[in-house]
Amino acid sequence: MKALKLTDFEGEWHLERRIEDSRVGQSGQLIGLATFAPVNDEPGLLKYSEKGTLRMQDQPPLDATRSYFWQQTEAGIDVMFEDRRPFHQIAADRSMPDDTHHCAPDLYHVSYSFVKWPDWQAMWRVVGPKKDYRMLSRYRRA
Repeated sequence: MKALKLTDFEGEWHLERRIEDSRVGQSGQLIGLATFAPVNDEPGLLKYSEKGTLRMQDQPPLDATRSYFWQQTEAGIDVMFEDRRPFHQIAADRSMPDDTHHCAPDLYHVSYSFVKWPDWQAMWRVVGPKKDYRMLSRYRRA
């Protein structure tokens, strides 16, 4: 598989996310759309935005949104929070990169899989004093 570049993600993606929360014994699903769009006057930078409907067990559906910035670097792709603080990195030379983000007292670990590109996925494992869940997000071209 070729090394992925930021421009490979540009456009719209169908998003399906499964959430398994061990701490509260609930599962849920988010169905929506993720968009990677260029940021004016900032080459090598895309804004990731997702919108969807979140359904957790025995709770009414919720509208859910999330945004990040993705930036091309020599090492791969840096993912940043909306305020541009660093979040994690996606290594360019691996078809299954992973990384960890410490947000005391919680720990976030992500494993990406680009093996079936252009379909891809991100698996998050989050643990902390009040958190214990897994999220699997699957993406396919819209």
